[in-house]
Amino acid sequence: MKTFLRILGALVIVGVVALLAFIFWPVSRSAPQQVAASAPEPAEHGEYAMRLADCAACHTAEGGEPFAGGRPIESPVGTIYSANITPDSETGIGGWTLAEFRGALIDGLDDEGHHLYPAMPYTNYRGLTETDIAGLHHYFIEDLEPVRNDVPANDLPFPFDQRWGLRAWKWVAMPDVGFVSGAASDDQIERGAYLVEGPGHCGACHSPRNTLFVQDGYTADDAGFLTGGVIAGWTAPALRGEDSAIAGWTAEEVAQILGTGRNAHAAINGEMALVVEDSTQYFTEDDMTAMSRYLVRLDDNGAETAQTQETPSGGLAERLSDDPATETERILASADPGMPEGARLYLDNCGACHFVDGKGADEVFPELDGSSIVQAGEPTGLISMILHGGALPSTEARPYALRMPGFADRLSDEEVATLATFLRSAWNNEASGAVEAGAVADMRSEEGG
Repeated sequence: MKTFLRILGALVIVGVVALLAFIFWPVSRSAPQQVAASAPEPAEHGEYAMRLADCAACHTAEGGEPFAGGRPIESPVGTIYSANITPDSETGIGGWTLAEFRGALIDGLDDEGHHLYPAMPYTNYRGLTETDIAGLHHYFIEDLEPVRNDVPANDLPFPFDQRWGLRAWKWVAMPDVGFVSGAASDDQIERGAYLVEGPGHCGACHSPRNTLFVQDGYTADDAGFLTGGVIAGWTAPALRGEDSAIAGWTAEEVAQILGTGRNAHAAINGEMALVVEDSTQYFTEDDMTAMSRYLVRLDDNGAETAQTQETPSGGLAERLSDDPATETERILASADPGMPEGARLYLDNCGACHFVDGKGADEVFPELDGSSIVQAGEPTGLISMILHGGALPSTEARPYALRMPGFADRLSDEEVATLATFLRSAWNNEASGAVEAGAVADMRSEEGG
């Protein structure tokens, strides 16, 4: 009901804004910015620009040809299918000029001037340098082989299937065109700001959105930028502030998880696995350092010299040689047959890998004590992980693809809810509210498990 009222209210606002937009806001492509004389040639830069912009994650369907589109992207108003961006002349973008290609990235317009849905993060790409835009155009038009693939039609109800409404949405949603100062400079913080705010489009997932689904800020100067969002029912954790997912981490630890999908504290999951697999693992060492340093500098997330809490080492017996550090650890270590059901479920299904202290093992089994997915405002991600498990991506630096098994066939809806509720308040975790069995049942039904 709340979702319906939110959408209904948004429709009323969009209707008013649409009228104003048609009166006052012309549809046109933005003028190019000046290109530095030292900019690399597009032919030399194209593939790397594609990695920076993380194009593969959305434009490659599961089991499909790279960049041939057709990947379903869930939105609050329905399913949008990503476009074929290979140079196929009939089903892709073959023949698009640089100006037309730039118009799609910067203004959300196709080669015929039709509005593109903002599942394509053109509001973030408005910060791209002309060098990166030219490199991307060369890669997709000149370097790729064309793939014929007719993408399914979007599954959107009226009036969201009417693209004219996007003109109104853009009027209130689009930030100014132009990349941050020093985007290609040797200053690591400025370069990191460009990578995060522009091609990396991190804010598209990790920033909240208002009633009109407009992103709350596009740069570090905006208070809402990178303070956490929701995508397809999963919580994308905050990346700034004292409660962020990377609070207290060093730049090296941030770089490690971007490059390999794992570090001593956490392991990536969900859509972020595609980001690491298709994009960030390919960053140069300089760019990885720049992005990481920028992120830890946001609101003093950790600062480059931060001393992070040392993760316990050694075997389980060594960890428990002293008195248990938390009440949860004491309960789990007691082996008391009368322990709460959540604790028993944890020992039976999770304890062998994550241990009684919830600290797991560096780069293998992630910490559950302090985990952002465990404590997320929406327990959707945690429920999905318990039901279906997850896999770490295989990267050049860490080629082994570790997988957590799912427990959908082993645990009932009530048991999954009890286990999730236990985890969210175990050790030092402070998530509020019990997970309901009905929420587990709904997810099991939606995901076919």
